[in-house]
Amino acid sequence: QVQLVESGGGLVQPGGSLRLSCAASGSRFSINPMGWYRQAPGKQRELVASITSGGRTNYADSVKGRFTISRDNAKNTVYLQMNSLKPEDTAVYYCNVDGRATMGRHYWGQGTQVTVSS
Repeated sequence: QVQLVESGGGLVQPGGSLRLSCAASGSRFSINPMGWYRQAPGKQRELVASITSGGRTNYADSVKGRFTISRDNAKNTVYLQMNSLKPEDTAVYYCNVDGRATMGRHYWGQGTQVTVSS
């Protein structure tokens, strides 16, 4: 059974930093794209950042230059380093594995709350 477990969310002041981690178990995802999405209250879920198996990254315009996505295939883990956080970054952050090519579906974590407030 595939599980994605996120950690690292919390409350931080504007300008602060957080690092999110997502550990996958139940299957190897070294060849699958991985990413982070977020959903703020009253808004649709949106892509924050993604990374291919080869390390090619893609970012939402709103986080470029502030967030960095990375992955450790040996640990089956994807990370999101978030710097210079803003109140508008407040949302529930979800880890995603695009398993469509290998397993026919996406996989999602349970979500971790990030709140940016003074």
